[in-house]
Amino acid sequence: MPGARLVLTVDVEEWFHVCGHPTYDIQERWETFPSRVVPSTERILELLDRTSSHATFFVLGRAAGAHPGLVADERAAGHSVGNHTTTHPDLTKLSVADITSQWQRTANVIGGTPCARPPYGAVNATVHQVTTGLGYRVQLWDIDTRDWSRPGADVITQRIVDGARPGAVVLLHDGGNDRSQTVAALDAALTRLDAAGWRYEAIPGC
Repeated sequence: MPGARLVLTVDVEEWFHVCGHPTYDIQERWETFPSRVVPSTERILELLDRTSSHATFFVLGRAAGAHPGLVADERAAGHSVGNHTTTHPDLTKLSVADITSQWQRTANVIGGTPCARPPYGAVNATVHQVTTGLGYRVQLWDIDTRDWSRPGADVITQRIVDGARPGAVVLLHDGGNDRSQTVAALDAALTRLDAAGWRYEAIPGC
């Protein structure tokens, strides 16, 4: 499928915790990571730059507030930024006022963005109504690599490769704990899929 693109997304969470079928044609995939300004973040940005790839970083407000250069660095590198709430709660357990506050407090730090990702992918009718009512598009993922459990870089890589299909959103995590497996897996996956003609972009419109 010549000309297709794979979209990458990265969830940027707090720095104190942790966040198609391949063919020989150019494909499209979306990847997602929770991230923060630590050596693993720098390495992820380097890998994306090396492969001329772009990602959407979903940023936790508390992380962005603690490291104000993070969002600027990601945008300067050509990546887009989405809202990932302020403190990473399960929004389905909050009141309308608290859901609204979670989105708005982060928006005050990262600036405007049309895309939002509820933590844990937890969405019900109220969360969806409040979030879209604030002008956001709710953006989840298709492939959960479960890299946060650190199953081994080879396992994470294979989950990315096996799940890759045009337009698929891959979820990876950055920041907190040891993210060396995620970094190594991303490196290997980009190398393998590049050879098969895949290209990587940020989520359109984010």
